[in-house]
Amino acid sequence: MKRVQQVAISFILLVAALSLLPQVFSTMSYAQQFRDIPDAAPSHQHLLGTDDLGRDRLVRLLYGTRVSLLLAPSAALLSTVMAGMIGGAAGFAGHRVEKLVMAIADLFLSMPWLFLLIIVRALLPLNIAPMESAAVTFILLGGLGWAATARVICVDSKSLAGSDFVLLARASGVDGWHLFVSHILPNLRPLLLAQFVILIPVFILAEANLGMLGLGVVEPLPSWGGLLREIENIPSLSMRPWQFVPFALLVAVVSSFHLAVKRQESTI
Repeated sequence: MKRVQQVAISFILLVAALSLLPQVFSTMSYAQQFRDIPDAAPSHQHLLGTDDLGRDRLVRLLYGTRVSLLLAPSAALLSTVMAGMIGGAAGFAGHRVEKLVMAIADLFLSMPWLFLLIIVRALLPLNIAPMESAAVTFILLGGLGWAATARVICVDSKSLAGSDFVLLARASGVDGWHLFVSHILPNLRPLLLAQFVILIPVFILAEANLGMLGLGVVEPLPSWGGLLREIENIPSLSMRPWQFVPFALLVAVVSSFHLAVKRQESTI
């Protein structure tokens, strides 16, 4: 593993660990308001200041990072499992099943899925609970992001279906679902792992886009998307550069995931 990849993975683990232990930095809640000091500058008590409702920005950043770093891998896991089962089964079955599944995947890929996410999320109630909104966002991201991965898995599964060890297993009497589960899926594991890691930064950015539009995780539960809504007013940021910290952290984490992906791709 290259040193730059070690640094990237270490940085991701450090950020994840810090987001899981916000109590180390402060005993405040992400929803606690200090109404006498709204939109305050950084101070000893509030290291990144407070937002327009008087909530501590550092605490909200830590909790928001936790939400996004839990949400994106969960969505990536759901999408990878769906892609593995759908794409793997299509490549293994071949013929009409493969053509049908690939046609559906092409349909999903031909649609601007970010806009589809926005439409579906906008149809949901505006007064949805914060935890429910997080679960809905996770399901939407994972359920709509499987198509590209399924095409990759299908090609590899089709290649495995004609390999010698699969033909030998068929000759030994193994067939159908058991053959797929016991011989095809285990050999797809490295590719599935690589696709899982690739999807995480994709879903982090997708959630951030939804959150900036007000269609992701709802208040008062923070997420990167919700925190980034503060930087919409660009002219005022020159006087409050500390508001760029969530954006800088998002860029650093996504870039680190991309560097880590290179390691996963090299092991396939």
